Amino acid sequence: MNTTYQHIKVIGFDADDTLWVNETYFRDAEEEFAELLSQFETKNKIDQELFKKEIENLPTYGYGVKGFTLSMVEMALELSNFSISNKTIAHILNIGKRMLNQEVELLPDVENTLKKLSNKFKLIVITKGDLLDQERKLEKSNLLEYFHHIEVVSDKKEENYKKVLNHLEIHPSEFLMIGNSLKSDVLPLIHINANAIHIPFHTTWQHEEAQVNTEMSKKYLTLKSINELLELLD
Repeated sequence: MNTTYQHIKVIGFDADDTLWVNETYFRDAEEEFAELLSQFETKNKIDQELFKKEIENLPTYGYGVKGFTLSMVEMALELSNFSISNKTIAHILNIGKRMLNQEVELLPDVENTLKKLSNKFKLIVITKGDLLDQERKLEKSNLLEYFHHIEVVSDKKEENYKKVLNHLEIHPSEFLMIGNSLKSDVLPLIHINANAIHIPFHTTWQHEEAQVNTEMSKKYLTLKSINELLELLD
């Protein structure tokens, strides 16, 4: 593993739960949703069924708040045997709207780290999710000035990263990806011979969890916080 990163020219950053808080709001929404449907099922069952519905809908809705909201509506109809009230459906839609209008809360040391790194490296964002929502969050974050390029992709698989790097004429060996998800931000990069650093967030969506063997874990670094990049890449 290249632990000195002396050949790195471009650094890519995931957005949600790497630059700002995101998954916490989904957990809060799930809690509220389970409470709304508590007369029909247990919280554990509601959580399980909602997750299944989200995964089932990914090919149609993609990632993000809008797909999540539609999955909640569908799940509410199914769990209630289509007896759910219009008022409850409206409540669910309002949960989604609140999420879409949520203030952007930067994670600690993000702006200072980006500011310093941008003096030495070309920085880009590679994130997945709803285009309008991600554009809104980037605008509200006041971080756009530090990034050379923004890429919102439908998914974060090897082919998605290859297309971005080819489009931007970036050689994999000169690219470093930073993110909180092993499944989306680390492993695909290792597989295309690029570099990656994992910075875990305190909560992770079940779909983003990944099991990594000892041999694979030697191919990337894990940091506790984003500001550790400054010393590592100095």
